Amino acid sequence: MIGITSFILMAAARNPSFRADRPGDDLRIWREFVAELKSDAFTADRIEPMSESLREPLMGFLKQMRASAHWPEWDAEPEVQRSGDKINFIIPLSFGEDPSCSYCFTFLDKKGRWMFHHFEALFIRLDQTPPPPTATFPDTTEYQKAWDREESYWSKIIQWYGTLVPLKGKEFFFDLMRDGGGYFVWAKSRAPFLPPHKAFIIFLCWEQANLRGQNSQTEQVRLESLTDEDAVVRIVPFYFQLYHQAAHIKPQIGMEAYRELFETIWQDRARAAGWTLRIDYKDLEGGVECFFRFYRPPQK
Repeated sequence: MIGITSFILMAAARNPSFRADRPGDDLRIWREFVAELKSDAFTADRIEPMSESLREPLMGFLKQMRASAHWPEWDAEPEVQRSGDKINFIIPLSFGEDPSCSYCFTFLDKKGRWMFHHFEALFIRLDQTPPPPTATFPDTTEYQKAWDREESYWSKIIQWYGTLVPLKGKEFFFDLMRDGGGYFVWAKSRAPFLPPHKAFIIFLCWEQANLRGQNSQTEQVRLESLTDEDAVVRIVPFYFQLYHQAAHIKPQIGMEAYRELFETIWQDRARAAGWTLRIDYKDLEGGVECFFRFYRPPQK
């Protein structure tokens, strides 16, 4: 399970206030939360989210976690880190057949009464930053950095969608997103060794796999076939994973419009390069597998 948002900035630098000074009390919070979750007694009124729009998605994610939890993992003692009234519990968990990964659960200590605040599977241990002056900062995986770049980019696009569509209409916004001409120039300039129509196909594979980082996991982007008249590219884009797993996106745009935005961008790029594009979809857990099928008439 991927995290809801791209990361939690736990701290800006090493600071004594980030050490748990009362681990016994803090562990009691964790034990009570696990007991409530396990017995299905945890309710949405125990959530004090970063944004009210996250309350329902957080509750939904917790229900999913409960349904496929391996409870002995939850009974282990987590790493505890406190910052003022905010307590972080870091613990490795697995769900169903998925491999284990570390999660950070954040609670607020409301003068003895705890409230669930947030959780993440993607976070950066910036609390382990060396004291200044320093030019060394804790890093994370290439996959997480690619995810963070995509989430930051599409979050801004969807924010603009919510602002501009009511004012100017959907077609006005979609016209702003049609970047096919510029994308084709980009492809031709980066791959001048190939015929332009083929440069476009191979460049989009490179751009998605290496620049966007979609290939941070095995074969997220694969060129299946390429001739002068047709091509097939398979992509499992972060785009659709974000919709399912980044809780702040879904309340801002429906899936139909979200998918239409994706198709508008790629149809315009294909058109500019002289291709006709059909996109076939196959649902995957938490995302979508896309097959880009390109066609162009025989050249005389």
